[in-house]
Amino acid sequence: MSNRPAVHLAIPVDDLPAARAFYGGVLGLAEGRSSDHWVDWNLHGHQLVTHVVPGPVRPAGDSEVDSHEVPIPHFGLLLGADEFHALAARLRDAGTTFMIEPYLRFPGQAGEQWTMFFRDPAGNALEFKAFRDESQVFAK
Repeated sequence: MSNRPAVHLAIPVDDLPAARAFYGGVLGLAEGRSSDHWVDWNLHGHQLVTHVVPGPVRPAGDSEVDSHEVPIPHFGLLLGADEFHALAARLRDAGTTFMIEPYLRFPGQAGEQWTMFFRDPAGNALEFKAFRDESQVFAK
């Protein structure tokens, strides 16, 4: 592990084999420790844990960003542009339905970024993005 802090995030899923197929197969995350009701995933050095919780995921709502309704809550990663586009292609090949198709958000402005939103099989919302200039992540 690097010297930077790593995030630990635990999320609900209702079907562990479906979570394994999505997080391990589609997203390509390495599986860590597991039991019959949870799995640790290496999300680029961050610990993502899928816990079996019966019933559907209940989103809190949506928030408007750049004329799109984005699901709240959501999580994801900031990727490099090549990695972002490769992931978008992998998701398309896997038949993933995008809530917000990959597109360039805030073109020509501070924080210009590629972004996409989709849900895992349990209904958890994910956003992956790639900033044209990573120094602009927190730009105003």
